[in-house]
Amino acid sequence: MASADGLPPLRAVIETHGLAPKKSLGQNFLLDLNLTGRIARQALPLDDATVVEIGPGPGGLTRALLTEGAKTVIAIEKDPRCITALEEIAAHYPGRLAVIAADALTVDLAAVAGDGPIKIVANLPYNVGTQLLLGWLTPAVWPPAWESLTLMFQKEVAERIVAAPGTSHYGRLSVLAGWRSRARILFDVSPAAFTPPPKVTSAIVQLIPRENPEPAPLAALENVTAAAFGQRRKMLRQSLKRLGGEALLTRVGIDPQRRAETLSVGEFVRLANAI
Repeated sequence: MASADGLPPLRAVIETHGLAPKKSLGQNFLLDLNLTGRIARQALPLDDATVVEIGPGPGGLTRALLTEGAKTVIAIEKDPRCITALEEIAAHYPGRLAVIAADALTVDLAAVAGDGPIKIVANLPYNVGTQLLLGWLTPAVWPPAWESLTLMFQKEVAERIVAAPGTSHYGRLSVLAGWRSRARILFDVSPAAFTPPPKVTSAIVQLIPRENPEPAPLAALENVTAAAFGQRRKMLRQSLKRLGGEALLTRVGIDPQRRAETLSVGEFVRLANAI
């Protein structure tokens, strides 16, 4: 029996193509088309940009993006077993879905998507999700090629992305995300929505790039956040000792006795510029 979009149910697709999820690839497939539709709608409108999906697997979210009106979807999939299933979706939506067999960590999104804005919508593989996000937040040129990121992470990672200073989840990822984007959690996703069910709850996060983030040398910002949060229980005069310690902090007007989790994004930017 076909689904509402005229394609076979996802469970049938998985069985037909032998797509048992691989733990080594961080795969947890979403089979609920109502849920994938809800995720796709968070990125609306979809007809005004090229939509890039990472790790589509059997294509549940891919189908939702197309059903919700995406004019063009580029699906980047590392697992060769999934390509045939995705090509069947492409045949069902002529000219609207391009399938790229590649590792997303090696793909230049601007090159594959061409001119115009990009919206990235993805149920990211758990094992590379943070690495991909950091790459999108730290391109050589800003503003970036993407105009929004609508992404699924483990809830703990999602909370780190959106965390504010003074909270337990605030850390290096929070600073980099807050520096260059406005990030918020949209909703949680139960483990029961996946095959196989992960051991943790997931969450959908949306990031919108800041047009004019405070300028800072990226390498210096990465160094100062790594040092500060690498010893987050210590006072900054100690955790930043190799970068200038108390003299550096005094120069930018920050109390050397403070700890990393109390600093705002702007204060980290000041430190990066002073190094």
